[in-house]
Amino acid sequence: MVRLVPMTENEFQDYRKRSVEAYAEEHVKAGDWQPAEALQKAEKEFLHLLPEGVRSINQYLFSIEDEQTDLKIGMIWFAVREKAPAPSAFIYDFMIYEQFRQRGYGRQTLSAVDDKAKELGIDTIALHVFGHNQAAIALYRKAGYETTHLYMEKKLDI
Repeated sequence: MVRLVPMTENEFQDYRKRSVEAYAEEHVKAGDWQPAEALQKAEKEFLHLLPEGVRSINQYLFSIEDEQTDLKIGMIWFAVREKAPAPSAFIYDFMIYEQFRQRGYGRQTLSAVDDKAKELGIDTIALHVFGHNQAAIALYRKAGYETTHLYMEKKLDI
């Protein structure tokens, strides 16, 4: 089983650096941003969402640990959105480190997030996944997530 441990300031600084770069790369890969602007746009979004880092209001950043070995196996970040008609949670980032994948940690983590959301009085959790990330899509479907929106595009030869 896994446990969610609040991310420390040092863990957050390491995470932020890696994540901003990865987020920028994902948007370039998806065709959303040009490489020259991607890093700056990613930095701007992180600063907007996490102005106080790990102490940002309604933002929950956790390291994921294996309860038996105490090893850090990944991280997850979700926010509570207090919009009408009822508050909900949104998973902004979730990663099981490569060497720990395919061991059931992903589903265990999503279940732990379900429990944490229930503790917070939240009954709905949403997330975004890039269309090219088929492994993540499969995991989320197994965990009970359903498609609520679908954005598609087609590249034309010109």
